[in-house]
Amino acid sequence: MDKDRISGAANKAKGAVKDAVGSATGDTKTQAEGKMDKAKGSAQSAAGGVKDAARNATDKAKG
Repeated sequence: MDKDRISGAANKAKGAVKDAVGSATGDTKTQAEGKMDKAKGSAQSAAGGVKDAARNATDKAKG
């Protein structure tokens, strides 16, 4: 698994926690930070997926 995918999953998890805590406590700043972390994690995971697909295509082409 690509390191971007791992980082992405970690950021999504961290963001989910911040979002939930912010929502539960009424802390809109923490909630917004959580949403940003989740978005960052999704982008990292997508980038990792693209890298994995490109690597797999290259490996297939080589033989």
